[in-house]
Amino acid sequence: MAKAIVGLGNPGPEYERTRHNAGWVLLDHLSARWGFGSPRRADQAIATTGTLDSVPVRLIKPTTYMNRSGDALRALRSPSWDPAADLLVLVDDVAFPPGKFRLRGAGSAGGHNGLKSIEGSLRRQDYARLRIGVGAKPPEYEDLADWVLGRFTPDERRALDATLDLMADAVACWVQHGIEIAMTRFNDKT
Repeated sequence: MAKAIVGLGNPGPEYERTRHNAGWVLLDHLSARWGFGSPRRADQAIATTGTLDSVPVRLIKPTTYMNRSGDALRALRSPSWDPAADLLVLVDDVAFPPGKFRLRGAGSAGGHNGLKSIEGSLRRQDYARLRIGVGAKPPEYEDLADWVLGRFTPDERRALDATLDLMADAVACWVQHGIEIAMTRFNDKT
């Protein structure tokens, strides 16, 4: 069965380059780095497929808004597809500064609406995720949504861009060896 890598974000030009779209930034980087074909419209998503070291991989951008990201996973469901082994979600995380990331094999949504939607769709929490640091909400922001829907500062974007290759290496390790080995190899690298 193909590995599915889902980058979370919001569609539309008003959300481009926002912290909440960090998952899309990494997904685009993976597609370019791995030489995958042109994206195509899929069920509530834009997807591209290819192989990485003979493993079939599908890169998926939900075209729903963040709080309905799980809707794009309906097309993946089949008796042979196991989210615990075959799904990696790329998601922004305010617990880490830009330039930091962390892999996890399972866990709660932690208040993230995109992860809540995925958990609601899958009815489980045991799927891998790569948490991409976008920085904590500064005190001058009353609402967390205003922070994550804001655009990266130039310094934040440079910090994110500087880790894209390392995150891509971590994702490739997950594809080849699974989440446990990927966590061991990459969680202390940034």
